Amino acid sequence: MGKMLDMSYIMEQLVKLCTTPSPTGDTEQIMDYLKSEFQSLGLSYRQTNKGGLIATLPGKDDERQRVLSGHVDTLGAMVSEVKSSGRLKFVSLGGYMMQAVEGEHVTITTACGKTYTGTVLTTKASSHVYGSDAHKLERVQANMEIRLDEKVSTATDTENLGINVGDFVSLDPRTEITPSGFIKSRHLDDKASVAVMLGVAKYYQENQLQPAATTHFFITNFEEVGHGASYGTPAKTTEFVAVDMGCIGAGLGGNEFSVSICAKDGGGPYDQGIRRRLTRLAEENNIPYAVDIFPFYGSDAGPALRAGNDIRTGLIGPGVDASHAHERTHQEALLATGRLLIAYLDAPEA
Repeated sequence: MGKMLDMSYIMEQLVKLCTTPSPTGDTEQIMDYLKSEFQSLGLSYRQTNKGGLIATLPGKDDERQRVLSGHVDTLGAMVSEVKSSGRLKFVSLGGYMMQAVEGEHVTITTACGKTYTGTVLTTKASSHVYGSDAHKLERVQANMEIRLDEKVSTATDTENLGINVGDFVSLDPRTEITPSGFIKSRHLDDKASVAVMLGVAKYYQENQLQPAATTHFFITNFEEVGHGASYGTPAKTTEFVAVDMGCIGAGLGGNEFSVSICAKDGGGPYDQGIRRRLTRLAEENNIPYAVDIFPFYGSDAGPALRAGNDIRTGLIGPGVDASHAHERTHQEALLATGRLLIAYLDAPEA
């Protein structure tokens, strides 16, 4: 690969994506941004009825097409009750521990588009008032609330602001790039991979190159609740590679400086041929990688298969630490993921 990925562009896109709120179910703003970005890259696109985006990069083989999928919907919450105190009860969107959001700043978006800020707290947040009870209180949804940054003390006060049940709550991403190349942010799952996918599209377009097969960049918006890619896979697709975060933890080989290749997740094994090809391409191109099994994990490849598509699937992505908490990865993992995607797209189907 003589020409290089534009890492400055990828990092710029990552910051833009991470700082654009998009909890599952409220993704119109970020999808509008992605439409304009794909358009500026010269790619045609179409949008599904439920909001997914499919941008197409023409390839040398138009009969056996490929999909790269990534998602921009994120963890978040929804207002479930306006309490008599004026504070808010909420239900989670996506799977996360309450400990991971305790103390987090949030933004509530009302049905008419107004936004208000607040903080996620336990119902016994002050150790000066509740003593040991504050420490012992179980961190479960029933014991959590959102304190609004408004002068409210009754349910009526809050309702008069226009806040109601069903309003979306987005978590402050706190995105930061360190001088050492780390990216600390919420929602690196999966906005890091989507930024890389944009970088890959830019690589082909600005260098006037074609991948081995027509490739669709499928950006989904309901992955965190399990049905992101359940509809929309183009009819000629034979291979579907989900580009999502790689897990890091005990018993796993992945890290924040390499690309993870998943052999199996909670939905079962990925296609053996695709996995072996990805592994071989990583080795041939000196790309740092790890092959791992993610037991408590699912990607967009699962709903695409369950929808009845006759496809072979794979899963790769940058290693992300503390997934579904306050996440972190490194620019080297993004580069490794982008390089492997280009090697894969350049190689004819086996």
